[in-house]
Amino acid sequence: MVRLTFARIDGIIGENLSMNAYRSEKWWGNSPTSPHARGWLDAGWEVQEVNLKEGFVVFKKVKEVQARGKRLSTEIKKPFTPVHVRIPKPKMPSKTKVSRLYARVKNLERQRTSMPAYHGSFRPRPKYEKKLFKPDEKPR
Repeated sequence: MVRLTFARIDGIIGENLSMNAYRSEKWWGNSPTSPHARGWLDAGWEVQEVNLKEGFVVFKKVKEVQARGKRLSTEIKKPFTPVHVRIPKPKMPSKTKVSRLYARVKNLERQRTSMPAYHGSFRPRPKYEKKLFKPDEKPR
C-alpha cells in the first residue's frame, strides 16, 4: 500500500491534477472507462482510500505487471558536470542618474537653508492676510 498526497502526485506526473480530483471522490474511482483511472489500473494499482479534506489517496498493489518496452539503463556514461552559472553583478546606477540625484539633493538643501527659521510660535502672516486686514485690526 502506498499513501500519496495530491501535491506528490502532481510532482510524479509532472503536471497538475484536474480540479475534479481535488473536489470529487468519484474522480478517484477504479472505473476502467476513465483514462486517468486506466493509468493506475494498467500499472497494477487500485485506489483503496481517498481523503479530499487532508488531500491524500491510498493505492493498493493488486497485481504484478511486466514492464513494457526497453528500460533506460541506469549506467552512467559521462560523469556529471554542473551547468556553468554566471553570478550576476550588482546593478549600479549610471553616472548620469547619480549626478542628477546629487544635484537634486543639493538644490533641496539650498532651498532649506535659504528659508528663514522661525523660533517659537511666531509665524509671519501670509500675503493674502496682509491684504485683507490692516496691521492694527484683528479679524472678528
